[in-house]
Amino acid sequence: MAILVVGGAGYIGSHTVYALLEQDPNCTVIVADNLSTGHRRAVHPKAKFYELDIHNRAALDELFAQEQVEGVIHFAASSQVGESMEKPLEYYANNLGGTTTLLQAMAAADVRHIVFSSTAAVYGEPQNIPIREDDPTIPTNCYGETKLAVERMLAWAKGAHDLNYVALRYFNAAGAHISGEIGEVHNPETHLVPVVLQVPNGKRPGVSVFGEDYPTKDGTCVRDYIHVTDLADAHILALKYLRNGGTSDVFNLGNGVGFTVKEVIEVAKDVTAHEIPVTTAPRRAGDPAQLVASSEKARTVLGWKPCYDSLTTIVETAWQWHRTHPDGF
Repeated sequence: MAILVVGGAGYIGSHTVYALLEQDPNCTVIVADNLSTGHRRAVHPKAKFYELDIHNRAALDELFAQEQVEGVIHFAASSQVGESMEKPLEYYANNLGGTTTLLQAMAAADVRHIVFSSTAAVYGEPQNIPIREDDPTIPTNCYGETKLAVERMLAWAKGAHDLNYVALRYFNAAGAHISGEIGEVHNPETHLVPVVLQVPNGKRPGVSVFGEDYPTKDGTCVRDYIHVTDLADAHILALKYLRNGGTSDVFNLGNGVGFTVKEVIEVAKDVTAHEIPVTTAPRRAGDPAQLVASSEKARTVLGWKPCYDSLTTIVETAWQWHRTHPDGF
């Protein structure tokens, strides 16, 4: 039996494929990706690759007919907060439309387990810190709204089609594979850690801090940073949980510690031994002031334990990748 990783050529998806094959070299891993934002060179050489779009029902049906898929880990989505506010219809079409087609194909092929890549953005401006899974979900951006809509769709599909799911609401993914073989590449790059590291890499003169008037200790946004390999491990544990009869559920993934934008920049300065000039820019629409997770549920139920929970370690692995791959793959 095989595991299908949808979006497995992307940042978190590719790291999950690596983790699957590192933990079980005999595992059959299939990657499906349209390469719109993913990279063919990020796909593990032992994974079987299908270049397809999950909006294409015929292509999905053919894949499920050819492969004995036991479970799906689903990463394929548009994921930029700012862009989602400018192009909401595209985000609904891609994130909900693609997932709808995928679930239809799974139901038709009798594939019953799916782990869904959700987001902390479903919470919006949180009422409590750290955030728990039963806290209110009131997204402040279209990206979070589409992810929440998929979570609700999964719950309805569970009742109608017996599709068992885990939705993982994770916070700010960062870092790179410890080997330095794969890392984070987006075009354009909007994630804080790689943007900051473009300065010592000679790719930009400095960084912009979007808003210095948030109700935080230094006025900049606070986020919970989690290493991408720790996220990958959680997806694997979630799939094992479903295969062992676990009930459909949602879990937060984070380290439970928040860092401001300015603190991340200071860590990057220390790691790279390079000055990083900063300018202030207006707030971005849809950015909550603080997002910090309580991941006790994932630790207790899934047995998840982050291995790279130091911000310095996270930035060090990212820098190892970016300094040796300044232009990406």
